[in-house]
Amino acid sequence: MIGVVVPAHDEADHIGDTLVALALAARHPDLAGEPVEVLVVLDSCGDATGDIARACGIDTLAIEARNVGRARAAGATDLLARGARWLAFTDADTRVAPDWLVRQLELDADVVCGSIGVEDWSAHGTQAGFIRDHFARTYQDADGHRHIHGANLGVSAEAYLRVGGFRPLACSEDVALVAALQACGARIAWSANARARGGFGDTLLAVIAAGLAVTAVTVAAQRVIE
Repeated sequence: MIGVVVPAHDEADHIGDTLVALALAARHPDLAGEPVEVLVVLDSCGDATGDIARACGIDTLAIEARNVGRARAAGATDLLARGARWLAFTDADTRVAPDWLVRQLELDADVVCGSIGVEDWSAHGTQAGFIRDHFARTYQDADGHRHIHGANLGVSAEAYLRVGGFRPLACSEDVALVAALQACGARIAWSANARARGGFGDTLLAVIAAGLAVTAVTVAAQRVIE
């Protein structure tokens, strides 16, 4: 069985599209009928996210943590107890490709770090143009990239358990997990073929912050040289 974890905090506006996309991915013929179980982890939700998920026939798990690391870990623990051999993670504002799970599994890796794309930049307000242009300049959407996104991540049950799963981090929980997997010698595929698209507010802010930090260091070094 393949398990898919979707952490959510008040995502009623987006969760329906996310679940429709996951349903398509779960029914892909190349999965050869292997069951796919999707679990939405409702983290301190006060809106209709859970109602929408259950109306779609999707299981939900409610926690009160306001912590994405705990939410992903709780979902993984539940699905592992059901017998999942592979865990895939995405976000509640994300639409995965129909072949998302197939592409993860065909890479025959312990971990698959997929790429992302952005469909609507308007959520970033007056900074949308700046963020879009910076993203276009700095984001490597090709095999061999080194991007890590909790919105597009897959890991074998064995490898996940080997490193103790997600740490209870409010952010960068995905980076910490992949770092632990790298340290234990897990086989990692950095794939641009396992795709997901969505808003990625936190992801884009992290990309911008990293890019600006590198720029600042470069400028400082140049000043020292001069």
